[in-house]
Amino acid sequence: MSDPHDPAVDHLPPGFNRLAGSNLAAQSAEQIALAAMPMVAVLTLHADASTASWLQVALTLPFVLFAIPIGMLADRWPKRALMAGAEAVRALALFVVAGLLAAGRLNLAALGVLGFVAVCGTVVFSVAAPALVPSLVPAAMLARANGRIELARTVAFACGPAIGGALIGWTGAMAAFVLAAALSTMASAMLAGVTAQEPVARRAAHPLRDIAEGARFVFQHPLLRPVFITQFVFTMAFFMVSAIFVPYAAQRLNLSAQAIGLTLGMYGAGMVVGALLAARILARWRFGLVVATGPVCGLAGGVLLAATLWQPWPALAQAGFFLLGCGPILWVVSTTTLRQTVTPPALLARVSAVNVMSYGARPVGAAMAAWLAAHAGVGACLVVAVAGFALQLLCIVQSPAVRLVRQPRADDASAGLEPA
Repeated sequence: MSDPHDPAVDHLPPGFNRLAGSNLAAQSAEQIALAAMPMVAVLTLHADASTASWLQVALTLPFVLFAIPIGMLADRWPKRALMAGAEAVRALALFVVAGLLAAGRLNLAALGVLGFVAVCGTVVFSVAAPALVPSLVPAAMLARANGRIELARTVAFACGPAIGGALIGWTGAMAAFVLAAALSTMASAMLAGVTAQEPVARRAAHPLRDIAEGARFVFQHPLLRPVFITQFVFTMAFFMVSAIFVPYAAQRLNLSAQAIGLTLGMYGAGMVVGALLAARILARWRFGLVVATGPVCGLAGGVLLAATLWQPWPALAQAGFFLLGCGPILWVVSTTTLRQTVTPPALLARVSAVNVMSYGARPVGAAMAAWLAAHAGVGACLVVAVAGFALQLLCIVQSPAVRLVRQPRADDASAGLEPA
């Protein structure tokens, strides 16, 4: 039998393929639910832009609260079991949302609380899955495996919002939540076939020491530190846009639920295109150029979305979301590969958790959008977001990460740098 950890083997092992399939189902559930919740809040529960933004705060807060604790657990407990349990909890929360809708008892508070619970499943998957991949595939195939994971995720990002919007427009929101819950159940079941020999970290004397160890590694590393800062700023700017987009699209662009879902789906369509091109681009471009592509496309996409303030054309918003998906997916594939390469295996889940902590910018961006929408209008949110996209590009172009000619080695992070 071929050893799946032999670099000579040119196909990804079955255990990884099951993980990728589970990831597709989990991400699809997440995207359908995350698209449906603000649409229900705005179109059914009549939330304004500020209220919809506070809902986004509830839907993003788990990344701040639980990323580091989950990273600590994932370094000590079987990652597969953590992920399966989290998906089961997400499925239950989404079934409850569907039930409350059917009974006519859903309100904004219940939607926020149940959405918060459901997103906890996303946090577990975001931390544990990247840390599990190196246990399933050889180092030489990491970029390909990460590309496969991101391709599955991008299909979900492309289809999820469109499916959610279509179901809400044609059959009602309950069907969207039932489908999302069923997909989470499927994701949990598929993880049963994933087996891997995972490195077990030593037990620290105190949990804070674990947190400090992962954070110290990231913030003292010359490549991972600027990647984290850039990702934090990008995420904050992106969620300023996404927090207000549903009410903005309904009121300013006069879009229906189906059209809103289609527009949000362009983000996923861009991710699909980027993921399909990722392997070819990584093989032909300098590694640092691939890293820089995401922030460049982020700024371009933000400018197009802000342009709808003067020309309320849906096509501008769709093009903006496409660029926000296409370029940053190359960022995700390249920086995930970078992080997996330069991080010791026993630290990987905690370092992944620190990376996911950059998602803590999600509630920050959503809260900023809520305040700005209430005091200066949604237009101010789009303008400030463009400033954020410009800042994240500035952060990365001044870092050594953009000078990487190739993927660095684990034993020498500077080996891939071109001369300054």
